[in-house]
Amino acid sequence: MGHSDERDMARALDALTDEVRLAGPGDMLVRLCDVAGGLLRMTCASVLLSGDGMPVPLTATDERAAQVMELQADLGEGPSLEAASTGTPVLAPDLSTGPDAERWPVFAPLATTLGVQALYALPLGCDPYCVGTLDLCRDIPAELSARDLRTAQLLAGVVTVALTTLQREGDYGYDDEGVPEAGRRAPWFGELAAGHDTVHQAVGMIMARLRIAADEALARLRAHAFARGRTLPEAARDIVSHRERFEPDLSM
Repeated sequence: MGHSDERDMARALDALTDEVRLAGPGDMLVRLCDVAGGLLRMTCASVLLSGDGMPVPLTATDERAAQVMELQADLGEGPSLEAASTGTPVLAPDLSTGPDAERWPVFAPLATTLGVQALYALPLGCDPYCVGTLDLCRDIPAELSARDLRTAQLLAGVVTVALTTLQREGDYGYDDEGVPEAGRRAPWFGELAAGHDTVHQAVGMIMARLRIAADEALARLRAHAFARGRTLPEAARDIVSHRERFEPDLSM
């Protein structure tokens, strides 16, 4: 490792240490995303959690990053999903034209409409133990330099450790002094799990109604949500609550 790499790592670790020192479990990932965005001159950043073919938006630095996460989860395509499935970085330096736009023909134009011109997805862990992605966005097309990629991978490693630690602590709440209390689920993790469970329920209902496999049921749910301008969790809640009658062609 050269002196420049060592300085980059030291700078990144110092920034991470300062930012998360007093962070509680609920906002640690948000702060890590903030650090990643600041160090790498990104417009916004987010963390997308992988799970059974249904990515779960976990945390984001702003509304735009959250919308890009939701968009990939709803469509079932995008750099983040590829990074999670392969366990390797997927860099999309220009979503407006060229290979990146052709690679994700539905996601790319919608992302640029939101003002995201470049997206760099870093796996959290490696295949087959990838738990999600750290997603870094820019509002202008730009290649990610080798130096910045190394820093991004370092940050992704820290986020991976934080995420797996928080998942293990997900069955605990915290008292006023921040001490875990057994038997009380942390609110932020409980809300995430609840949203994910609703999508699973809706997929199960579609499987039973149409007698199809889970991946096809998920694809039909995504198509239904996209056609109606809904997010995946919103469409799932409508089906589970029977607010909309499910039909075999998913036209409802």
